[in-house]
Amino acid sequence: MTLDKSVDLSGRTAFITGGSRGIGAAIARAFSDAGAAVVLFAKSGSAHATLPGTVYSVAEEIERAGGRALAIPGDLRIDADVESAIARTAEVLGGLDIVVNNAAAFDTTPTSKVSMKRYDLLQAINARGSFAVSRAAIPYLTQSPAGHILSISPPLDLEPKWLGAHLAYTTSKYAVSLATLGLAAELANSGVAANSLWPATAVATEAIRSILGEEVAEQKARSVDIMADAALAVVRRDPRTCSGNLFTDEQVLAAEGKTDLSEYSVGEGEFSRSFFVADSAEVSA
Repeated sequence: MTLDKSVDLSGRTAFITGGSRGIGAAIARAFSDAGAAVVLFAKSGSAHATLPGTVYSVAEEIERAGGRALAIPGDLRIDADVESAIARTAEVLGGLDIVVNNAAAFDTTPTSKVSMKRYDLLQAINARGSFAVSRAAIPYLTQSPAGHILSISPPLDLEPKWLGAHLAYTTSKYAVSLATLGLAAELANSGVAANSLWPATAVATEAIRSILGEEVAEQKARSVDIMADAALAVVRRDPRTCSGNLFTDEQVLAAEGKTDLSEYSVGEGEFSRSFFVADSAEVSA
């Protein structure tokens, strides 16, 4: 697709969690193509048993294409990892302008069967992890002329079909969206935007392939590029006028004049209108 090129990301630095594959890696590539230096933060410093990609392999790919990338392996659940990664980003790359909270744990087990250990993991990575990254980044983002926090989390839909189907997972992701609204209010006078972005349909990530199967990924999903293009469109916007939104990718691209989304189709099946967007190295943590 063709997005407005009047605002590029040259001179900006983006810190992306879960950047070793799927949506996170696609966002990193798109931001790099637009001129940003990108930092890839994820647990996957070494190869996963079943999922491809590491922070190092994605960084190398970006650098081969002429971009600038920094790979930092680390665990969202460890405060020291988060804080040192943010500090290193600012030290090595001269500042921080954009944070993308993409890493997530994913589990659709019903309440009666989910273990409390798994529940704690969902909360620790999804809710607490994204909060920890945003918190650590704020002092640096407020020094940026165009600070953005973009979290991959859904609109707050209280329909039983979402809350009732996978309560533990849904509430952990809704906490991220609530944090978006809170950060937007808290940072309203600082020039830092906080927004969320969510796919309107299932997206064909490697984790979706392993969890929901090839049929969903190949026939009822869109490519990760739709989220990358939508993320790029959001962070190009003026943070003083674009904050506190719980966007879907379709909404963002429609506002950019992009309503024909056929280029993102992976297969020929009817798209699955799904709440699921597993994408992370943290998914099997």
